[in-house]
Amino acid sequence: MIYENYTILTPGPVKMSDRTLTLGAKQVPYFRNQPFSDVVLGCESLLLEMVNSPSGSRAVFLTASGTAGMESVVMNLLDSDDNALVINGGTFGQRFVHICNQYDIPSKEINPNKGNLSDIDQCVDGSKYSACLVNAHETSIGLLYDLEAIGKFCHKHNMLNIVDAISMFTTDKLDMTTQFIDVVIMSSQKGLALPPGLTVIILSPNAIEKLNNIRGLYFNFKQYLKDGERGQTPYTPAVSIIIQLYDRLTQIKEDGGIEQTIKNAFDCSFYFRDKIKHLPLSLNTDFPSNGLTALTMNSNHGAKKLLSFLEEKYKIIACPNGGELSDILFRVSHMGFVNKTDMEKLIEALEDFFNSESE
Repeated sequence: MIYENYTILTPGPVKMSDRTLTLGAKQVPYFRNQPFSDVVLGCESLLLEMVNSPSGSRAVFLTASGTAGMESVVMNLLDSDDNALVINGGTFGQRFVHICNQYDIPSKEINPNKGNLSDIDQCVDGSKYSACLVNAHETSIGLLYDLEAIGKFCHKHNMLNIVDAISMFTTDKLDMTTQFIDVVIMSSQKGLALPPGLTVIILSPNAIEKLNNIRGLYFNFKQYLKDGERGQTPYTPAVSIIIQLYDRLTQIKEDGGIEQTIKNAFDCSFYFRDKIKHLPLSLNTDFPSNGLTALTMNSNHGAKKLLSFLEEKYKIIACPNGGELSDILFRVSHMGFVNKTDMEKLIEALEDFFNSESE
């Protein structure tokens, strides 16, 4: 089994619990019946509660990747009459740009230049736009945006606030009501600590009211919302992952709620960052999320060698970056069931690497 005995510290897939793994090994049940409908309805109820969604919000369950969630939201909520503001701070912001271009959605991209957009109202004239698209945590560089400021900005200018929360749900604060969020996109393989293959879109009443009559079949949200009233999906869902999702959400509630899960991620990330201050590494951003630490090599090279060392000697899989940052930056995930013991193992391995480099 690939990486079976390895410590996985990548931002998706992430380390899963034994409880989730046990569920995933069971026979997939039949799903066009009331027991499975109850599971879907239970997932929707728990998710809406955890993101403090406005009354009347709904969830759409797609058997697809997070990118499909991003694309389907653009398909269902934007058209040629819109003018979208796309926050493009990295790989995933650029993906929203590509999607808007693919569907001929008029848009303008802004690059926050490693800022968290706490000053967005001073940077952009919001009166020109009908929607804002943001990846709350730009995972490619480890930057967490200020959702409070962005939400107030969107609310002030009557903009649809579309938030990709795929890599920050369960690790950082996400509140649809206080942050004025209309759409939340989340995916199974990151903070939820489940296998890849399930994406959930949460729609506020405002977003539901704005849904388009699209020509598409599989990604037509209106059909999902109709079937979802009875706890079903129009097409075969990721049955096992939805069952695991219900158990995972139940587990979060049993363990002290979403606030405690966020605190666990904070504690893990704070511990790691504090313990590596003596190493020749720097945080890539002043605004990191609890779910991930992006680190740059002070020598401006050597990330590839470091990652190979971690994998070959310590069986630790951290996450590389691509493009021009591939030998400068690497990322360490604190999502899922990563704990301080995992961090201590990584810290020991990092110390070993830099000691060997200095000899």
